[in-house]
Amino acid sequence: MTTFDDRERGFEAKYAHDEEMQFRILARRNRLLGAWAARLMGLTEAEAESYAKDVVRADFEEAGEEDVIRKLLGDLTAAGVDIDEARIRDALGHKTVDARRQLMEAKE
Repeated sequence: MTTFDDRERGFEAKYAHDEEMQFRILARRNRLLGAWAARLMGLTEAEAESYAKDVVRADFEEAGEEDVIRKLLGDLTAAGVDIDEARIRDALGHKTVDARRQLMEAKE
């Protein structure tokens, strides 16, 4: 084994770890967003848990976060919540930070 092979394997392992962490952060963020939206819509605890899972699943429709924003905006508007895309994007940013913090704390 050469030093180059060891370095290559190290970079591959780091890349895989980083990708997994990013996936976990986004899934946690989407669950937190779903819970936030459920509170705004006045859903029960059971409904909120189900809705949060729906938001996580919505992120698999297309690459990026537009599918999640579209779902939240449509559902919140349909529920009579006075909201706009800017407020959802703001919540998305805050929930991303919260999700990253929660996962980092869980690793300790």
